[in-house]
Amino acid sequence: MKREGLRKRYAEVAGTDLSERQAYRWVAGEVATMPYPHAQAALEQLFGEPASRLLGQPYGLGAIAAPPEAHMSTRRGNQRDDWQGQLVAQAAERARDFSTRTEATTVGTETLDQLADDVRRLTVAYQQQPLDELLSDITATQARAFGLLEGHQRPDQARELYLLVGVSSGLVAKASHDLGAPHDAMTHARAAYSAADNAGHDGLRALVRGLQALIAYWSGQLSESVRYAQRGADFAARTRGTSAVWLAASEARSLAAQGNLAEARAAIDRATEARERAYRDELDELGGLCTFNRPRQLYYAADALAWAGADEAEHAESVAGEALAAYTHAPDVDRAFGDEAGTRCALAIARIHRGQLEGAAEAVAPVLELPPAKRIHDVVTSVEQVSRALVGVEGGRTAAELSEHLHTFTSERIALPS
Repeated sequence: MKREGLRKRYAEVAGTDLSERQAYRWVAGEVATMPYPHAQAALEQLFGEPASRLLGQPYGLGAIAAPPEAHMSTRRGNQRDDWQGQLVAQAAERARDFSTRTEATTVGTETLDQLADDVRRLTVAYQQQPLDELLSDITATQARAFGLLEGHQRPDQARELYLLVGVSSGLVAKASHDLGAPHDAMTHARAAYSAADNAGHDGLRALVRGLQALIAYWSGQLSESVRYAQRGADFAARTRGTSAVWLAASEARSLAAQGNLAEARAAIDRATEARERAYRDELDELGGLCTFNRPRQLYYAADALAWAGADEAEHAESVAGEALAAYTHAPDVDRAFGDEAGTRCALAIARIHRGQLEGAAEAVAPVLELPPAKRIHDVVTSVEQVSRALVGVEGGRTAAELSEHLHTFTSERIALPS
């Protein structure tokens, strides 16, 4: 079927228009992730085949597909991206829906365990996989969590369910932020905080305040970022999870961006002290975005010090180098492409202030190789900060080439399928 015929038939069946761009992708086989369920249903009605087979690889390729990458336990479909793996994932989705329907009026243990597993997988996967591979799962998981709240639960189940609602809403908030929608991000963050209140969970309250501080920081609302970090400190002190480290580190870089360097250094020290007192709580056990590990702490410190210019350039370079070494030796579940990119940008800025332009270009080179799907808001903004540090620097051809590469990178941001 040609693209125009597909668009016409799709509109008749689905009741909504299909963009020319999306039709081209489907016909050409340029499909990174499966479309939303309503689109899959329309395609299956049109062609009488499962969407996973229509949009997956041609028959037979599964037998000769490249072996899955190591340490990819966060991926669905039995770690496979071919049509067989997609069928496995789709079957799992039906089983998940079955469990939810059979326990629709009273939330059961199996449904709650399934939701917890989904949330745990996504908190880790978020830091490692492109957002376009996860966005549908993240929003669907939040929707399932909201739906379960409408059923009946025992008091102990209600607390856990509100906790999972809060974490899943936090993931949607982070996704909205990474797509450059800070207003929507704050809306989901407030929903997450409301869930934390209903759960009576100080750790989640502190975590959400850290998320709000992050959103405000990257939106240029520095005073708001400091305020959110400070408002979460009391909750963090009562739980002593790693959110206490996150809040102090977040406050440090927002203060540094405002030019309050003495207060920023004091906040960096508080983050170090909080690390010494911290122990893993139930949110830390989820991992990924729900824990604030040491490499991430070092990145935040380097980011803060980079704001001080030449005065702290040597120190910023040292801390950024320490952060990169920590990420290199960290287990896969602690890796985070966005934070590692931010660390490299902080290192590049420090080297620019030290007059080491070739070293700056070397530091930021891996960032500039990130595909558009990984050019989330934080990463692009970090690269823009490197560009601003280059302004007025006399560096001849090296500076000019680096500036051009940085500009090229920021002109092509993350773009999700329409």
